[in-house]
Amino acid sequence: MSDFLIVGGGVIGMMTALQLADAGQTVSIVERGVCGQEASWAGGGIVSPLYPWRHGPAISTLSRWSEGAYPTLALRLLEETGIDPEYRQKGLLYLSVEDDEAALNWSREFGKPLERVSRAFVADKEPQAAATERALWMPTLGSVRNPRLGQALRARLEAMKGVTLYEHQQVGGLVVEHGRVTGIETREGHRRAQRVVLCAGAWTAALLAPLGIELPVRPVKGQMIAYRAPKGLVERVVLKDGRYIIPRNDGLLLVGSTLEEAGFDKSTDEAARASLVRSAEEIVPALAHYPVAHHWAGLRPGSPNGLPFIGAVPGVASLYINAGHHRNGLVLAPASTHLLADTLLDRAPLIDPTPFAPTEERLAL
Repeated sequence: MSDFLIVGGGVIGMMTALQLADAGQTVSIVERGVCGQEASWAGGGIVSPLYPWRHGPAISTLSRWSEGAYPTLALRLLEETGIDPEYRQKGLLYLSVEDDEAALNWSREFGKPLERVSRAFVADKEPQAAATERALWMPTLGSVRNPRLGQALRARLEAMKGVTLYEHQQVGGLVVEHGRVTGIETREGHRRAQRVVLCAGAWTAALLAPLGIELPVRPVKGQMIAYRAPKGLVERVVLKDGRYIIPRNDGLLLVGSTLEEAGFDKSTDEAARASLVRSAEEIVPALAHYPVAHHWAGLRPGSPNGLPFIGAVPGVASLYINAGHHRNGLVLAPASTHLLADTLLDRAPLIDPTPFAPTEERLAL
């Protein structure tokens, strides 16, 4: 029997397992597909909320801690697995920001470098970006190649003693005995653990529903496209009107993303593709000369105000949750998993856990 059983093998589930295994705990992960292949694979990999000043201070606190952790994590995984998560810290250009004064106030409060810049500055940093007024520059912004981050996390966990991955195993439900969760049911049988942690993203609410717990986490579809462009056409993350372009080391340019209330439908459609193409060409007009190479969709775990649920589930012993990160799962993963590990291992928390606790009051929203 493991010390911990984690339901969900995305970045949140795998980083939770890594934190616990590093602390000497035995951990099992049960994943309905392949670890790292759902929302963790489908996102863009910007290591910051898109417009961080539009979130509350709790999100800013988590994201600031996570951003500082990513360079070390990426280097660790590369050394231990040989898989490069491609952490890039080349900054972010915000084009056409209307609430720039609020952004600058936020940057001063949280000590985050952010400044207004001129058209000439934008042209110097990204010659292919569209000319714009009211631009902002965040020099410390980083991004990570999330599919490779998932591959590296999975490889590291596979190599660790005390960690077991169970993939392609659908969870039939939680097993509750005398008010305490003792494990889960799968087609392969009952898997037991001292404590169970739900990190199943958009699917988490369905696991809690049979217990009479209505978790306000829902799937929010996001469609993205990618161009295979010459290496160096775009070097930095560029954001305009809620849409962004993210460069990879090999020249791939990701463009995202839509926000759609479509249940668990992950299909793509031409209307979204056309909208993303228009956004891409508005940000970098030269992309009109290149074809779209890829088009895909993923399901984010939407939650009220985008604030994740992290901690013990009320009224059910030995059950914990880390879900509901909405658009910021990868952004917040290092901090949110560290915070949950602090709770699970009775350590002093790195930040105040109160805003994220799945209290009855929050669950009633």
